[in-house]
Amino acid sequence: MSKDEIVLIDGNSVLYRAFFALPLLSNDSGVHTNAVYGFTNMLLKVLEDKDPSHILVAFDAGKTTFRHETYKEYKGGRQKTPPELSEQFPVMREILDALGVKHYELPQYEADDIIGTISKQAQVDKKKTFIYSGDKDLLQLASDHVTVGVTRKGITDIDEYTPDQVKEKMGVTIDQIIDLKALMGDKSDNIPGVPGVGEKTAVKLLNQFGTLENIYENIDEVSGKKLKENLINHKDEAFMSRELVTINRESPVEIKVEDLDYNGYQSRDVIELFKQYGFKSLMGRIDGEEEEVEREDVSFEKVDEFTKNLVSDQENYFIMEMLEDNYHNGEILGFSLVNEKGQYFIPTDVALTSGDFKEWLEDEQSPKIVADAKRVKVALQWKGLDLKGIQFDLILASYIVNPSNSNHDLPSIAQGNGLVDVSYDEEVYGKGAKQKVPEEDVLSEHIVRKGIVARKLYPILDEEVKKNEQEKLIYELEMPLSLILADMEYLGVKVDVDRLEEMQQDLSERLDKIEDEIYELAGQSFNINSPKQLGKILFEELELPVIKKTKTGYSTSADVLEKLQPEHEIVDKILLYRQLGKLQSTYIEGLLKVVHDDTHKIHTRFNQVLTQTGRLSSTDPNLQNIPIRLEEGRKIRQAFVPSKEDYVIMAADYSQIELRVLAHIANDEKLISAFRDDKDIHTQTAMDVFNVKEDEVDSLMRRHAKAVNFGIVYGISDYGLSQSLGINRKEAGQFIEKYFESYPGVKAYMDEIVQQAKHDGYVETIMKRRRYLPDITSRNFNKRSFAERTAMNTPIQGSAADIIKKAMIDVMEKLKASDIKANMLLQVHDELIFEVAKSDLDELNKLVKEAMENTVELNVPLLVEADHGTTWYDAK
Repeated sequence: MSKDEIVLIDGNSVLYRAFFALPLLSNDSGVHTNAVYGFTNMLLKVLEDKDPSHILVAFDAGKTTFRHETYKEYKGGRQKTPPELSEQFPVMREILDALGVKHYELPQYEADDIIGTISKQAQVDKKKTFIYSGDKDLLQLASDHVTVGVTRKGITDIDEYTPDQVKEKMGVTIDQIIDLKALMGDKSDNIPGVPGVGEKTAVKLLNQFGTLENIYENIDEVSGKKLKENLINHKDEAFMSRELVTINRESPVEIKVEDLDYNGYQSRDVIELFKQYGFKSLMGRIDGEEEEVEREDVSFEKVDEFTKNLVSDQENYFIMEMLEDNYHNGEILGFSLVNEKGQYFIPTDVALTSGDFKEWLEDEQSPKIVADAKRVKVALQWKGLDLKGIQFDLILASYIVNPSNSNHDLPSIAQGNGLVDVSYDEEVYGKGAKQKVPEEDVLSEHIVRKGIVARKLYPILDEEVKKNEQEKLIYELEMPLSLILADMEYLGVKVDVDRLEEMQQDLSERLDKIEDEIYELAGQSFNINSPKQLGKILFEELELPVIKKTKTGYSTSADVLEKLQPEHEIVDKILLYRQLGKLQSTYIEGLLKVVHDDTHKIHTRFNQVLTQTGRLSSTDPNLQNIPIRLEEGRKIRQAFVPSKEDYVIMAADYSQIELRVLAHIANDEKLISAFRDDKDIHTQTAMDVFNVKEDEVDSLMRRHAKAVNFGIVYGISDYGLSQSLGINRKEAGQFIEKYFESYPGVKAYMDEIVQQAKHDGYVETIMKRRRYLPDITSRNFNKRSFAERTAMNTPIQGSAADIIKKAMIDVMEKLKASDIKANMLLQVHDELIFEVAKSDLDELNKLVKEAMENTVELNVPLLVEADHGTTWYDAK
């Protein structure tokens, strides 16, 4: 492709298309991202395919435009933009800035007008221009030098229109596009057009008469009495509609083509944003040159024999280096030790064969400042060493002080605090397939530099923790928890591999059976996994109603199939076939791959510094994500078993902890009373919202009440609730309004917490975990709205996370002080999983319930439900 090409994108149109095309997605911070993800995916494809010299994304500046002077009802009747979409506009602009793509909006004008004006400038200079939109409104701009691309359902699928292709696909010329729209009207923009004139009729009229004017000049030649009457009676509307749909190519834009030059982007900036918003699948498409940074030379000593003379009585900055994400039994590349005595590199073999090193490492009284104590402890446990004496964890401190940062590795923390003493790991090791360990002199210097920067960071982070009054949070919660999590990771969970393989076989047989049933219902065999073949069976052979079409044929997506369920029994079987196929490939095969060869256990990794709410997550594998709504998914838990004979699995689960925290924080009398009286909170809410007695609450009412209860915790909007319940937005809004009438304390809390956040710039959990909200006072409505929702729900979600973390510490303290033979294995959301000797089951049950229910004092009781069984599945 020629580099001298211009790309112009209709930002609003593409974002809208992406939002409604993709399922609602959100990152770990709760920011909705589906529209931004779809738009960014399309944008990267355009950048790769076109390699433009100039690029612009145009946005609508507001609801009112010059067209409203012509027709007050222009775009009237449109539903209010869902807040889940509104909040994504500022995110999209943030990503455009990182990608080096200019964006622009002009008061009183639409994105179409900006694009029309800029493309006209480019056409004068005969520059090749590509325009991209989510609808066909911009086809009128196509010319010999301008190609218009219209995204299809998949967002990255784009139909490109030149004037010839417009004629071929639409049946009219470019010059006739405006008249076509004038006759047809446009419901989405509330453009009236002529009643009874659809696309086919409009095309026929224009092919016969050429223009709108000629149609009216020869109105007597129009065939069809009703059509002629409509045309005559709605002549004014037709010409007004043409005025409304005509793009203004003389808009007073303050930019010119030469202002839109595109020079690429800094890959690190883009990657940081992609990490923040969870766009892992897009990160592999980002590449670029890194800036050279001048760093001071460092001197250090390579240790050939570790002795206690190297160790200080004061702080010892101790760094362990590994490349593997999965650090269980992985290769340790070396250590650094930095203190007032010197700067040392300790080769792995020197450290692991030294008695003095082991003695110092396991000395509780010898203070060590580390980065990621959990990781260091687990890796060393696999080498037979037990890390003790941790005074401070730089990674945890960074997370507590700056929870919105997406990266808490040592180089990122250093750079964030203005220290450039150490390179990013990818600069030293490379990334992806090119990753490798460098020569020892490069490796040793990199590891020592980490020790040096750790020494500089400690006073900075320590001061921040104290300033925020977060000493208890780090020293009494996060640091003790990290050591407990390390022991849990090292211990692992026993997996019955034979049972997993048996499940795999059973699922294969079940899938074969369902496959045969589908073939019988279809009357022929075909590839069920082929959307094209499946579409042909459903919509041509079985003649089911067509819901959606794609560029390649009929859509057979899950949402389409769900709508078709009442139409034919084959649909249920296809949905089940897909669900079971995913269980087999993603979960059963995925679990079998990560069973440790020697221990026959799964050693998941708990992420302690990931979410802004303080929630733990797990990876390699994600044991918090095993699907349990489908019985076949729940059964996967049957493969998780005790590691010893005469042991059982016990699960202890907080009951409705977030709603109890809400009752406490909001201090709502009615909510508090319901929990104190041990009422079913969803039934109680249904009684209040629907104004019925307890015996009149049916299952549907309770389900709706449950969705509202949990939705309130997550700051749900009327749109979000309507999607989850399958009702319209008006009904959903009424549910939420009635909820607030029933629980005025909750409404008062939400109003007050927003005001407090505006004053302080952050909100806190009951244990002083902060979440900063820089957009809470933004003039941008979308940014401010999302920050307000976050202010409401973070104290609830974050406090619930704090409570179960403290419960884990309390349980382990009591367990270690007892003679009970048991191990804590997992934390999954609000649930703790143990293995325990059968003889000690009752004692453990009592200990755990007592510790968990009394870990903090709230205005409402905390309730823990515990059960046990021979497998995790049975402990439900």
